[in-house]
Amino acid sequence: MRRFYCFSLLFLTLFSCVSPENEGLREGRWLAQLEVMDNKVLPFNFDLRKEESGYVMDIYNAGETIQVDEIEIDNDTIKIKMPAFEGYISGTYSNSAINGEFIKESLDRIVPFYAVFGDSTRFRSTENAGLNVSGIWETKFSPDTDEEYLAKGIFTQEKNKVTGTFRTNTGDYRYLEGIVDGDSLRLSTFDGAHAFLFTAKVTDSSLSGTFYSGNHFKEPFIALRNDEFELADAESLTFLKEGYDELQFSFPDTNDNLISLEDSRFKEKVVIIQIMGTWCPNCLDETRFLSDYIKTGKQDNLEVVALAFEYAKTKDLAFQRIERIKSRVGVPYPILLAQYGSSDKIKANEKLPMLNHILSYPTTIFIDKGGKVRKIHTGFNGPATGEKYIEFKEDFEDYIDLLLSE
Repeated sequence: MRRFYCFSLLFLTLFSCVSPENEGLREGRWLAQLEVMDNKVLPFNFDLRKEESGYVMDIYNAGETIQVDEIEIDNDTIKIKMPAFEGYISGTYSNSAINGEFIKESLDRIVPFYAVFGDSTRFRSTENAGLNVSGIWETKFSPDTDEEYLAKGIFTQEKNKVTGTFRTNTGDYRYLEGIVDGDSLRLSTFDGAHAFLFTAKVTDSSLSGTFYSGNHFKEPFIALRNDEFELADAESLTFLKEGYDELQFSFPDTNDNLISLEDSRFKEKVVIIQIMGTWCPNCLDETRFLSDYIKTGKQDNLEVVALAFEYAKTKDLAFQRIERIKSRVGVPYPILLAQYGSSDKIKANEKLPMLNHILSYPTTIFIDKGGKVRKIHTGFNGPATGEKYIEFKEDFEDYIDLLLSE
């Protein structure tokens, strides 16, 4: 709490001394903080530079750089639109400080946001790292409750700096970066859609802490070192119900044309069905992967179609979200609107009743040239998972080659 007070005091000092009309925003490294729960703050760093078209921001999370190029300035107000996602930062600024909020309108979520120029330190340490958390951690979130779920912590530590992620059966928590300060672990990420903070007490064999998602959710977690731990097979979690061997749907594209697997474009072709949402960072990772793969142009008899489950409150807003991600990523395949107003998985499953459940966004369904479902992959091991991502790409390409050769 004392640290947050000092940060806020520094912000007020900087903000009160500068005229934004005269100097504009300073270029270089900034420290941002989002105010979450329990008087905790979630830090991340970004660089700001000015180009002919305006300001550009590069947000850093471990090995990830997110470029933000939609920054609107009007007198002393600023609006920073996140790429692909609907979230944005809105507030006021001086040349060395920004004071505002991170806003996701569809979910009615508002998180206080502060940033100051010239600070490259994500987390400040008071002690040397007392322990090293490098390795694999068997993790339980919300342990001993009905909401309990497993995760695999994968971390690398150099001196007191830690990078890595948590993998779950439904995806990963993307690029986490932080420190070990004495016996305390702190990790954070901000990717324009999600704001995650993990805090924990560390021993040589255990972690015990709290996971914060923005300022609307938190849950406890515990972890034990276990180099042999593996999650459930991602291809065993979602499957067709007994009596089904095909997938059927009819949903509109962004031109409001109904698209179905019965359409001629899918006949006698291998088809990948991507169940996703434009609000989902793991889905964005998969969308980039699939788009890059399709753009190689190597596979003539392959089609990809995405089914979007959107929490945008109206159909028009949902289509706007879809068009935005298609434009920003350069998606070469159709994204159909399967649902709007909610991303609830139970409601989503009503749209695809032949599946036992929709456990995760994304879920990827592989269909052979005869129209039969051959494999369903739950979740996505994104680039933050390192070797697992490389393994996924190799398996994906080999399996597509197999289906195409039949």
